[in-house]
Amino acid sequence: MPMFTVYALHSPSFQKIYIGYSSDLEKRMLSHNELSNKGWTLRYRPWTLVYTEQFTSKAEAMRREKELKSAKGREFLWNLIRTGG
Repeated sequence: MPMFTVYALHSPSFQKIYIGYSSDLEKRMLSHNELSNKGWTLRYRPWTLVYTEQFTSKAEAMRREKELKSAKGREFLWNLIRTGG
């Protein structure tokens, strides 16, 4: 059964956060930091993984991704980054 990971990335150089989900986080991180040659994340490299959560269904992962993209979710992530974890 595939697992889905909701993740948050931080670009220390540009002070940006990126929130997404994937069924293959390792491959996705490679895409964000090295492989991809287009898209929003390209501009703000390098990205550091600062937060993950695991889900058994894609629907759950998508719901949580949406929560983290809200103002409250972003505040939670910025606090995490500021306090170092």
